[in-house]
Amino acid sequence: MCPRHCLLLASVMGFGQTWVGAQPGASVPPAIVPCPAEPKFVNGQFLIQPSTSILVEAGQPNVRAVGEYLAECLRQVTGYKFPVRDQRLEQHTTLPGDCILLALRPRGWIAADEGYVLAVTPAYVSLDGSPSGLFHGVQTLRQLLTRGEETAPWQFPALLIRDQPRYSWRGMLLDCGRHFMTKDFVKRYIDLLAYHKMNVLHWHLTEDQGWRVEIKKYPKLTEIGAWRQATREDERPRDAAGRYGGFYTQDDIREIVAYAQSRYVTIVPEIEMPGHSLAALASYPELSCTGGPFKVSTEWGVFDDVYCAGNDHTFEFLQDVLAEVLDLFPSEFIHIGGDEVPKTRWKACPKCQARIKAEGLKDENELQSYFVRRIEKFLNSNGRRLVGWDEILEGGLAPNATVQSWRGMQGAVAAARTGHDVISSPTSHCYLDYPQFPNPAMPGWMAVTTLDKTYSLEPTPAELTPEQARHVLGAEGNMWTERAPQDRVDHMVFPRLCALAEVTWSGSSQWSDFATRMKTHYQRLDALGVHYGVPPPQLVKPELAFIDVAEVAFTEPFEGGEIRYTRDGKEPTPESSRYAGPLRLTDSAVVKARTFLPTANASDIVEFPFRKLVPHEPVTVASAAPGLAYAYFEGTWERLPDFGKVTPAATGTATGFDLGVRKRDDNFALRFTGYVEVPADGIYTFYLNSDDGSRLLIGSEVVVDNDGLHAAAELSGQVLLKAGRHPITVEYFQAGGERRLDVSYEGPGIAKQPLLAAKLWRARGSP
Repeated sequence: MCPRHCLLLASVMGFGQTWVGAQPGASVPPAIVPCPAEPKFVNGQFLIQPSTSILVEAGQPNVRAVGEYLAECLRQVTGYKFPVRDQRLEQHTTLPGDCILLALRPRGWIAADEGYVLAVTPAYVSLDGSPSGLFHGVQTLRQLLTRGEETAPWQFPALLIRDQPRYSWRGMLLDCGRHFMTKDFVKRYIDLLAYHKMNVLHWHLTEDQGWRVEIKKYPKLTEIGAWRQATREDERPRDAAGRYGGFYTQDDIREIVAYAQSRYVTIVPEIEMPGHSLAALASYPELSCTGGPFKVSTEWGVFDDVYCAGNDHTFEFLQDVLAEVLDLFPSEFIHIGGDEVPKTRWKACPKCQARIKAEGLKDENELQSYFVRRIEKFLNSNGRRLVGWDEILEGGLAPNATVQSWRGMQGAVAAARTGHDVISSPTSHCYLDYPQFPNPAMPGWMAVTTLDKTYSLEPTPAELTPEQARHVLGAEGNMWTERAPQDRVDHMVFPRLCALAEVTWSGSSQWSDFATRMKTHYQRLDALGVHYGVPPPQLVKPELAFIDVAEVAFTEPFEGGEIRYTRDGKEPTPESSRYAGPLRLTDSAVVKARTFLPTANASDIVEFPFRKLVPHEPVTVASAAPGLAYAYFEGTWERLPDFGKVTPAATGTATGFDLGVRKRDDNFALRFTGYVEVPADGIYTFYLNSDDGSRLLIGSEVVVDNDGLHAAAELSGQVLLKAGRHPITVEYFQAGGERRLDVSYEGPGIAKQPLLAAKLWRARGSP
């Protein structure tokens, strides 16, 4: 350490008493997110004056660029114009007062290249590190800038911080394939990553629903593949034909890449292959196994049509595309996706089967491995490294590939044990398209990933040896946008990005400490215009069914917020009734509620359908037999059909809600009818877990409506029954994929359990 820096540290540690965990006049240290690795806080502060200058080490253009960036950041907050001046640093340089010094230090002086040392004294501020380390230190300074009353001077608290990242890969994925996002929005996203010391933007640029990068050699990719027919309210048409989409020109991408470099963020592009490629196949159908025609998809999901692995032109096309991509993105890593690749077309394709035979491959899984290895060879020959989702492990891993593990951590373990680098992105912690708060209106099949769940991520699996653990580059959060157009991204990403930033920078500390610091950090996000996810109102008691009177009581609202609600079906606004205490309901009503902050931010609307239950009288069945009657229908539906308007292809009896009575695996519907027997008067809860849609009725009352989700989901409903037998109807349809229909119930003295044949009856002689 140079003598100048030793003297500086001595001055920092020499005034007042050194302390950790308290700031002058406060009970907690400065709320820095992510938390620095080694912070020490001392009494005092550096006051920022209109005369304060920023000194940068002379002859270092990268350092000067960071200094000018700092000057602009401070100007935007304080209104002061900070001059940036060159300073020649000799071994015994004495720093002038009233300045902020940025000095370059070689790698090795601080353990990690991105590390920095920040010292704040009452006389001056000194920041040392590599250019990237200096930039990260500036983010810390930005968060330290405070003042008391509006007329009080701006200041930095006195401190000494030695800081460096735990992982080299601290990333976030932004999916612009499902929804095109503007150039300015992408730049803003980069700024927010940099503010939280994250250094990788994984930019998902091609999908079934859109191709977003201009490729000069293949213009149809953006003439055709960048656009789809608008099918949703949030898909506002963008071109004269009413199509939705857009793309980035190569000049746009160069501008964005340069912007990211100035923020020390590396952009890793993802060009999806061999699956999730309908936008490309719609543009060039000859790249498929069948020849098409295709259209850019307007639906989400996994599709059978993928690049043909038996066609050499496919690889010529992809290498041409990648050649232009490599020219645009200097990143060492190039992501090729490789996830969710159905083998249906390959199994039926003569070219693919010929490739399997010619290459001595075992099956279609090994054909996918062949595909990935061939692309990796091209990337390696151009000095780049391939990254793929953990499906690239199937059939054998390409020699130098990096694995991004999303289906849990098993992929990370398997790859690291074989000497491959890994990025941890398990859905359980890192999929930020999953809702972060319970909401009855959200799809039940999606797990709720709360802020504390994300914060609990450990990127390095415990079962790895120290040598294997060195292959864990870091972690990455993923913002898939099937349910998040541009104006929804903030709500989904924040505040969970803050948790991932801390996990990857310094490692998670105590959750309570992080939660306390976030109370201050929310104010910073407000100042940055981030519309982070605000927790919606939650019921103290979640029961929605009642017999006489229901009391609607909400838990305390989010910090500084207030709850507004309606009972007339309208959406709550800031002018709606303010919740001040429990509501009393004597009749059925739909209560909608929302948390509003003093800023323009607000939570999602939550809807609570309170139902006053009317008892169902039992019916007498003259001659009953065990089981149910069923009617079987064939057809293609996206939701449950109107069974009164379709003719059954078959009828019969079943012992229960048995899908085994079907005649084919897809595109069918079933309607089960009969009676359910309950032993006592009381409220009964029925559950439906189905894929695709289902509905349960008691008599003519719809108790559970699980239609339209197109994925496995369990929903429930309650009904008041008197002891005896009651008419029950369960309707189900299957469009494709998994076949599932589970019916359960619970009631007085009955724990939740499957509704089995012993409680089901049909009229003898039916159907």
